[in-house]
Amino acid sequence: MQPEQIKQILQTALAVDELQVKGEDSHFEVFAVGEIFDGLSRVKKQQMIYAPLAEYIADNTIHALTIKAYTPAEWEKAKKFGQPI
Repeated sequence: MQPEQIKQILQTALAVDELQVKGEDSHFEVFAVGEIFDGLSRVKKQQMIYAPLAEYIADNTIHALTIKAYTPAEWEKAKKFGQPI
């Protein structure tokens, strides 16, 4: 699976302002910013990202997935502290 495929799946499923997917083979990193994460715990944010990808995780097409999900306000604050994408 290619990062672009994962990005398309997530863009279709989630209303996010910014989305980046990096990786190769079966190991990927997702960076997402959107109001949809407002008021959610880190675990709930990750579950929102995992849900549309569940079948690919179950069949091991995606073996490892690192997720960084922020609200726009959280992302602005993280940028001030030099948080990498």
